[in-house]
Amino acid sequence: MMTSSTNIVGNTQAIAQAGEFNFLSGNWKILNRQLTSSNPEVWDRFEGEASCWSILNGTASIEELRIPARNFSGMGLRILNKEKQVWSDFWMNAKNGILLTPATEAYFHEGRGVFVSEEIDGDQTILVRGVWDRISDKTCRWEQATSRDGGNTWQPNWLMDWTRID
Repeated sequence: MMTSSTNIVGNTQAIAQAGEFNFLSGNWKILNRQLTSSNPEVWDRFEGEASCWSILNGTASIEELRIPARNFSGMGLRILNKEKQVWSDFWMNAKNGILLTPATEAYFHEGRGVFVSEEIDGDQTILVRGVWDRISDKTCRWEQATSRDGGNTWQPNWLMDWTRID
């Protein structure tokens, strides 16, 4: 797995802080756009919703994601690893009930939370990056992208524009 500083701020190591996911607490409507093929011009659009909570004085964040049009639900669990000074991000699909490990590790820097992990696609190792940004009181965005060249270029494949509904 990549270290948390990879492709974020060079050699500068940011320190994760309690409360950095507090912005996500509440109820949300989500506009999803997901790449449907290798053609970067073909996107599927669908609605979703989420309820999120910060607990344990901001050292953990729980997300319940629901996408009725896909008959899908899942849970994001973000935990502040105080020893490593990074956020650990776990995911669970409700259909199989398995918490995916290892966690993706990251931190926030200049208003962006960047999570990078290595995955295998066929016989090639690729990087997968999730970014939380455009954070305000009423909106935020999560973007997933992949890189097949060690992080030099990124191809977005899923955009989630969140709008607070409470």
